[in-house]
Amino acid sequence: MREDPDVDQSKRATLRRFAALGAASPLVGLASAEESDSDTPEAIVGYLSTTPGAHFSKIRDDLHLGTGETQHHLDELESDGAIESRKDGDYRRYFPAGQFSEFEQTALGQLRRETPRQVVIVLLEAPDATAGEIADRVGVSRPTVSNCAKRLESAGLLSRNGGYSLIDPETVLLLLVRYADSFGEDAAAFAETAPSLVEYTGK
Repeated sequence: MREDPDVDQSKRATLRRFAALGAASPLVGLASAEESDSDTPEAIVGYLSTTPGAHFSKIRDDLHLGTGETQHHLDELESDGAIESRKDGDYRRYFPAGQFSEFEQTALGQLRRETPRQVVIVLLEAPDATAGEIADRVGVSRPTVSNCAKRLESAGLLSRNGGYSLIDPETVLLLLVRYADSFGEDAAAFAETAPSLVEYTGK
């Protein structure tokens, strides 16, 4: 069955857009040297430069790729050292190689989950917030906040000693604001309120 021309055109436009970003990476050429007629490797690297910590399905869907196609290029890029990955629960998350510490990769993975991200945002805005206050602001139950806090603690991003407090909040804040547009409307809205707290320079 032929691919819908409109879908194919959208896919090509998306790949070209991210490939322009990925082409700037000195590592992407390693994986794409044998496939100079394909924008896909460069597009994946470019996409991950703006959406670090994306998992397999998000990469596939956002770039309009097939499952096998996505897996092939991710494996090649990782094998050639252009990207790296780490397991995060049921997901495998991908990052540009050598750009993020283990803590930063873990933080990005948690920020890509809606409820943990919203809890983090509340604690950045109100470090003394109680579980009840967080629940009210996020719009979830207290048990949900408690379970989320346990996961954040296990991930090394939160301390629950005498209340909730973020570990290395400056780094978490920087990641949240720098990649706000790739997280969601809540992160984008938060970023607009704190422009003076973060340098918008690249790594």
